[in-house]
Amino acid sequence: MKKYILSLAVLFALASCNKTIIEDEEIIPTHVLTKEQQEKLTPDEVIADLKAGNKDFVDDNLTVRNSTKLVREAALGQYPEAVVLSCLDSRVPVEDVFHKAIGEIFVARVAGNIVNHDILGSLEYACKVSGSKVVVVLGHEYCGAIKSSIEGVKLGNITTLLEKIDPAIIAAKQRFQGDATAKNPEFVDEVCKFNVFNSIEEIRRDSPILKEMEANNEIKIVGAVYDMKTGEVKFLDY
Repeated sequence: MKKYILSLAVLFALASCNKTIIEDEEIIPTHVLTKEQQEKLTPDEVIADLKAGNKDFVDDNLTVRNSTKLVREAALGQYPEAVVLSCLDSRVPVEDVFHKAIGEIFVARVAGNIVNHDILGSLEYACKVSGSKVVVVLGHEYCGAIKSSIEGVKLGNITTLLEKIDPAIIAAKQRFQGDATAKNPEFVDEVCKFNVFNSIEEIRRDSPILKEMEANNEIKIVGAVYDMKTGEVKFLDY
């Protein structure tokens, strides 16, 4: 029994020795984005900032932030620079992918990054009310919603959601040469891109508010795809 207790004591001692201690000087002294800072940003500057943040993520150059302090600072207001419409997929950690802290970006999630009235209302709130300068529609590789839609899955409310992806499948089939099935990763990637483009078109078509803001150069609506293998976000020409 004494040996057992002694062994536990040794293990606890070793665990304490191996504990990673982060010094204060290693923590980035960031502050939440203020209204004044947000207003000075242009859409192009925000896109460049998102690209730079993603490069940090790809290069594993992420910084340590005092999230508790940021939460307290953001309690009375938020002025994110962008809003990202992302898939529900748990493998796409949007804030980390763009190396963003609390209060820096809005994230709207729905399977297949599709657009509906609730999503449109959220995007309008982010841009028209809270002042975000960029809408990013973010698709990703190996998307389960895309695959399920290609396969024609029918299941409860999922059926209606997947039907929103059908126009992207039709468009992709018109241009894709090869095996147009969910078993072909290249075809799935092609549908993913067309689905991003389709979501952008729906935003412009069904949100007069965002369409007008984009026409007035107050915001930009852009598309991108997340590479699951490298972590890189590839912004699409559209």
